[in-house]
Amino acid sequence: MLPLVLLGALCMPVSAQPVLTGIFPPSEHAARRARVMEQIGDAAAIVLGTTERPGEQPLRQNNQFFYLTGVVEPRAVLIIDGRTKRSTLFLNPRNVRSETLAVGPGLYPGEEAAKTTGIEAVLPRSEFTAAVAGLAKDGRVIYTPFRAEVLGCASFTDPAALWRNNKSDPWDGRPSREEAFAAKLKEAAPHSEIRDLDPILDAMRVTKSPLEIAIIREATRIGGLGMMEAMRDARPGMYEYQLQADLDFVYKEFGSYGAAYYALIGTGTNTMYTHYHKDTARLADGDLVQIDYGPDYKYYVSDITRVFPVNGKFTPRQREFYGIYLALYRALMSSIKVHAAPADIVKEAVAKMDAIMASYKFTDPKIKDAAARFVERYRTSNPRSLGHFIGMEVHDVGRPTATLEPGQIFTIEPAMTIPDEHIGMRLEDVLLVTETGIENLSAFVPIEMNDIEKLMAQHRGLSDAMIKLK
Repeated sequence: MLPLVLLGALCMPVSAQPVLTGIFPPSEHAARRARVMEQIGDAAAIVLGTTERPGEQPLRQNNQFFYLTGVVEPRAVLIIDGRTKRSTLFLNPRNVRSETLAVGPGLYPGEEAAKTTGIEAVLPRSEFTAAVAGLAKDGRVIYTPFRAEVLGCASFTDPAALWRNNKSDPWDGRPSREEAFAAKLKEAAPHSEIRDLDPILDAMRVTKSPLEIAIIREATRIGGLGMMEAMRDARPGMYEYQLQADLDFVYKEFGSYGAAYYALIGTGTNTMYTHYHKDTARLADGDLVQIDYGPDYKYYVSDITRVFPVNGKFTPRQREFYGIYLALYRALMSSIKVHAAPADIVKEAVAKMDAIMASYKFTDPKIKDAAARFVERYRTSNPRSLGHFIGMEVHDVGRPTATLEPGQIFTIEPAMTIPDEHIGMRLEDVLLVTETGIENLSAFVPIEMNDIEKLMAQHRGLSDAMIKLK
């Protein structure tokens, strides 16, 4: 049986991730489609939903299609018509055997689906060819996503790189599904110009709506609770993957689809790596452990990083290393402001960092050198951004804007390293830009050394329950 404190934290009422629709009201998706119509004018946009999974895996819709529809059905297709200001969804026909004996009810063509989704017409997929022919007859411009789809546990650059490598591989050569679809559109509509829809959707996704912010706030709460559970559970002799189990349990307990990206859990010399994910090393007494991990909750993610001592107590040297890093990290955090340009933020932060360096009581020359290099990187940089956006992907789509504006959500995760010892220090928080300032959505996750030690002293976690089962 799980400890009572853990049970109490995890058994709060939750909303499981919907299988079909319902994460957003239909009006949210309708507003997004209307914004697309405004930008494409007389043209039409066609977006492919994802296919069936290749095995016994739950279906997760690709991000661009879900953003516009909220529909999670395989091989769905959406047409947004800028001329008529109407959208049409094409779905597979009802499979009675599958519905009654296998996977349960789905979403099918007809008035009921139109009412559920808020999309003006929901037709059989067999009618999609005729719809394309109608667009081709007038030679209308057709927009469609060019970039490979993202299905979760990835950012847009990941599948893009995969399909680029596949295409250039002399023993493979396949184009992405999106590239193949664009070619088929050109074949079916030879007088139509085929344009990339991704830049339009990416620009829309940068600024989050109130409902999107609420979901990311909850994703961050779930991620933070998982992080705290791993802190409570950590002790010498455990393996990195056992800490991942703590986080994964909490993610699923609160209705997450799964992880937003692979678990970056590194102990000892593995803290030097920014994307280490083997998770097989054993936690040693006296070492630090760094966790960078987040959930995929209702198609949105979070991204938090914390560092803590394996045995629950920072050594004097670790306190010096962590202490100067945290002071410099907070100098940057306190300089971030709404409507400010990243370069101006960094300039203010460096002035604060210089004052911190001048007064900090260093005893270890390696730590002082690491801190000096950390500050110098900011002094000599001219940043366009401070970190990376998060949203439907952990490295979310969208180009950095000149200034930080309300509705943007991003993280910062600057690293400080001691290369010859192969150790690093990196924290990360989720920052929401509001009309009045910056809100740290992950601020509740302990970051002060004394608070971390206090939390870890509870020593209550999932491994206790697992030990009893063995």
